[in-house]
Amino acid sequence: MHAIPSPRNRMIVPAIALALAGGMAAAPAFAQDTGAAGKRFAIVGGYAHQEPTGDATLDGADAEFDGSGAGTLSASWYLNENVAIEGWGAVSKFDHRVTTGADGKVATVSSQPWALSAQYHFRDGNETIRPFVGLGYYQSNYSDEDQDSIGPYADNHIGVGTASGPMATVGVDLNFTDKAFARADLRYLHGDSDIEVDGEPAGNADLNPVVIGVGVGVRF
Repeated sequence: MHAIPSPRNRMIVPAIALALAGGMAAAPAFAQDTGAAGKRFAIVGGYAHQEPTGDATLDGADAEFDGSGAGTLSASWYLNENVAIEGWGAVSKFDHRVTTGADGKVATVSSQPWALSAQYHFRDGNETIRPFVGLGYYQSNYSDEDQDSIGPYADNHIGVGTASGPMATVGVDLNFTDKAFARADLRYLHGDSDIEVDGEPAGNADLNPVVIGVGVGVRF
């Protein structure tokens, strides 16, 4: 003969099952609210080297823009554990020496890019190593074109237009604590600029620079 569960037992069993189910459902949410995974904002200060990878022309001659370094700053808002919106930019200017094959150095110009992108961060937020990828839009303003013009352009104004276009990012974060981390990233900026001499069209700078950076960040 099978024992008939008492009314008390019939109430306890569903209560235990409900509690277990609730605990299992709450576990992921609890994990996201602790440690690095629970932080929704991040700021990274660093240093980056920008190296143009494309071609340029000036008055029919091939021109080359060399690379340089500058300080950078980024701020990110994490929509959830994996998806973030990042604002990134140079806090100082990248300086570029402009040379042509026939005349050597003819000028220097400075660029200062900024960008807004969406990023996907792989793995759990509390993992020590977290790679990420991103895609966004950038603009790069060129200035100081006349500060060091020499040779055939010593008495001319060289103007380089603002570059803009898509930006792709790959990087990795190394978590030290739930708040502090180090970052290394590589950004590819795709876009070109018109070049003018004394206001007249004189060429094109299809620079498409690569920006390689390192930095230290904090989450909160």
